[in-house]
Amino acid sequence: MSRVFNFSAGPAALPEAVLEQAAAEMLDWHETGMSVMEMSHRGSDFMSIHAEALADLRELLAVPANYKILFLQGGGLGENAIVPLNLMRGKSGHQNEADIVITGVWSEKSHVEAQRYGKMNIAASASDTGFTAVPAIESWKLNKSAAYLHLCTNETINGVEYHFTPDLAKTHGAAFADMPIVADMSSHILSRPVDVSKYALIYGGAQKNIGPAGLTIAIVREDLLLNDAGQSRAHPMCPSVFNYKTLAETDSMYNTPPTYGIYIAGLVFKWLKAQGGLKAMEAHSRAKATLLYGYLDSTNFYANRVSKTDRSLMNVPFFLHDESLNAAFLQGANEAGLKQLKGHRAIGGMRASIYNAMPLAGVEALVAYMKAFERAH
Repeated sequence: MSRVFNFSAGPAALPEAVLEQAAAEMLDWHETGMSVMEMSHRGSDFMSIHAEALADLRELLAVPANYKILFLQGGGLGENAIVPLNLMRGKSGHQNEADIVITGVWSEKSHVEAQRYGKMNIAASASDTGFTAVPAIESWKLNKSAAYLHLCTNETINGVEYHFTPDLAKTHGAAFADMPIVADMSSHILSRPVDVSKYALIYGGAQKNIGPAGLTIAIVREDLLLNDAGQSRAHPMCPSVFNYKTLAETDSMYNTPPTYGIYIAGLVFKWLKAQGGLKAMEAHSRAKATLLYGYLDSTNFYANRVSKTDRSLMNVPFFLHDESLNAAFLQGANEAGLKQLKGHRAIGGMRASIYNAMPLAGVEALVAYMKAFERAH
């Protein structure tokens, strides 16, 4: 059976080289006589896998020394609760308030969930544009009392991406220079270099650009772990397995972590390094996105509704002018080996997710099919 081009938004395609290595090592990892799935998470064999994955991720993202990298569970959606439980009380221990910019379905979900634990101020929302653009940063209404500002820097469903790093001191004055910025980067982490030092916390589910579903990564600045009294900043009701301070102190080994997910992530990190790192992946992403958006902009048969300045390089939603053709389009795509192009139920249409593992050849095949379908209809 030949491999298809998998445009799924997640769980998403993995590099074939990673899958081949994992298959070769499935029954016997490095002559241990066992699979990684069978190893004790505290044994020396797995601890070496864990340490290499941490080191490679720190190198890829140039993570500063004063940040902890945590491997945990719960997914990006779980972090919508885990983040406020850990951070909303702030340095003082009694803030219970945060700001959020809403740019699509996922930041909407973050807003709804976080309100269970405190007050979430909507600093800005793109709802008036149908979530087709990032609100101008100068329009964000920030609150000095907020413990942090939450952003979703790439909206998987709506196809909106931040192509800038917020500088709150520059746009809102010195009073906001130290406001911690929390970023959900689930769907574009590792697709380009990021200045981690500009964020207090970066988190993401693994199943887009990192590995299989089940692993979540959080990169947290160490000072956010404690309040002014030197104690854990987390709410007393925060489960121990989701307490960032506890996880940091135990090197993500407070409970059994998602060991096989960490192993696969480690293979992906090494694959990324072999490709030339994140600058090379950014060039790769731009080449794919330029090809697909270029064709979408050249025809009235299809449409992408996102502002050109805010278009995602990872997730490209598009719509047929005649939506009665949707079923025929998807059937033909499946027959051509172009899989999982159906858009999310929240907005409909089509969506091509073109993460790191998607080769340029996959996007070329998609554009060729779209052109043929247009000619036929």
